[in-house]
Order: sequence, then C-alpha cells, then structure tokens
Amino acid sequence: MRWVRDPLLVVEGLTMRFGGLTAVRDLSFSVGRGDITALIGPNGAGKTTVFNCITGFYKPTSGLMALSTGGPVRLDEVAALASTGHRYKCVDDQIGADGVFLLERMPDFEIARRARVARTFQNIRLFSGMTVLENLIVAQHTPLMRASGWTIKGMFGALQYRQAEAAAMKRARYWLEHIELTHRADDAAGSLPYGDQRRLEIARAMCTDPVLLCLDEPAAGLNPRESLELNTLLRTIRDHHATSILLIEHDMSVVMEISDHVVVLEYGLRISDGTPESVRNDPKVIAAYLGVDDDEVAQVEAEVGL
Repeated sequence: MRWVRDPLLVVEGLTMRFGGLTAVRDLSFSVGRGDITALIGPNGAGKTTVFNCITGFYKPTSGLMALSTGGPVRLDEVAALASTGHRYKCVDDQIGADGVFLLERMPDFEIARRARVARTFQNIRLFSGMTVLENLIVAQHTPLMRASGWTIKGMFGALQYRQAEAAAMKRARYWLEHIELTHRADDAAGSLPYGDQRRLEIARAMCTDPVLLCLDEPAAGLNPRESLELNTLLRTIRDHHATSILLIEHDMSVVMEISDHVVVLEYGLRISDGTPESVRNDPKVIAAYLGVDDDEVAQVEAEVGL
C-alpha cells in the first residue's frame, strides 16, 4: 500500500467551514506516490471542497496538507518546517526543484508552479477558439516566458528561447499522439467531440509536468467507449510519467477498475479508506450510497436484490 509506505501527499485534520456550515470536518488521508486515488461519496459529501483546498482555491479553516516531491512525506520534517512559518523547503530555489510543500500556506499559483499540482474541473475549460495544438502549447506558458526573458529574448529569437519553444512543441505533439488527436491538431478545440475534449483537457494539464494530477469527474458524460479510452489514458499517466492521480468520480465502474486506493466521504467525514475491494464491501459505504442507516443495509439489499 503505497499510500502508507510512500505517500506523496498527506492530508491531516482538514476542516473547511463556510460561516455556520462545515463542508469538511477533520479529514485525514494520503495519496500514494504512483497511485490512482479516488475520492468518492454521495453528492454534497465535500469532495470538490477538498480539491479546492488542495489546489489553493480555498484556504482551509484548519488542517495540514503536505506534499513531498523528493521522497515519502515525513511528519517530523513537516512539523519542523511548519514551526519555521515557511511554506516550503526545496533542495534549491529553482522552480520544479524537489522539496516539501505545505499547500495550506501557499497561493494557488505557487501550488501549481512549485509543488507541481495540476487539476481539471467538472465543466470543461478548454480555450475553445484556439486550436488543439495551441491549447497544449499555452499550458507551457511559464517555461516559455522564462526562456524568453519575459519577451525580449523571444522577440529576437535567442537560442535559449528557440530551444524552449522546440521542447514545448515536442511535448505537445507527444501528448497529441497519446490522446490520438494528431490529425485534429489544427482544428479548434471547441469543435472536438465531448470525449476528445475531456482527454485534451487532461493532456493539457500533463503538459505542465505535474507530480499530482487532480481530476474532477473526468468520466462525467462519457459513453462506454470513451470511458474505456479514459481508463487507458489514466493508466498510462500513472505507469509511465511518475504522476500520481487524485480523482473525484461518480462512475463506480471507472473507480473500481483503475483505482489503487479509494477514500469515501459522507457529509464531510471520511467513512472508509482502503482498496477498491474493501471499500466496495464496507457496510458504511453501501449505507451512504443507498441513503439508509448502517443497520438497514441487509434489509434494503434483500429488497432490491443486491
């Protein structure tokens, strides 16, 4: 269980309140390095709120979210860093350097740039008027601008910028091949079928070279063939790109087929945490999805023929 022996991300005591409403309460879980971790639960369980905290869209009311790109999260090292009041500790101060990052202290742009966390949303957010290829190039805006000296070197075609431009194009074409859209590279992204747009959005996120990819309902609206293509893409990302995946998903066929680790929420509380098989057979999980109390599970299962 990599989420125990080699965690990339450790969430401890996460609480998020909106006035008098507590959306997430004292939540703790970990994401294993090289795992696909699914965060599931009924509507309103607090899943997207957790994503928004991890990626910096919300600042949690309390709790710790530690991500380590250089090795397993060590709580003693995290505690020492927290005591200094700093947000992260890197081997050096270069962007992308390995280190320990306290996500709850970092603004969203630093979480994306320094801690290398990328995400997609429930609603597709492509640049629909740009071409498919341009969507993948624009995701690499930061290294291109850095190589251009913030436009000057780019304007004069400096060698450093031309090399960065070539690398960005190579990466974009690599992902075009992996999502099988090379033949649509010059088409507007908004003209693609829905399933292709989903895969393009994931490929665009991968062009930022993340260590953690957060996907919010990536299978929503997909037909069975498109879901199969999505599963293949996510396995490829996990197995060949040193990227851990944390996903929210309501399609249990996707969750149970590709996940290494499943965390279940109900009303902002963790009610189950383990392998897909253990979670599938957990009475608390069955009760949450059926909308009944734990002691009524057997009766309801018998009534509906489960």
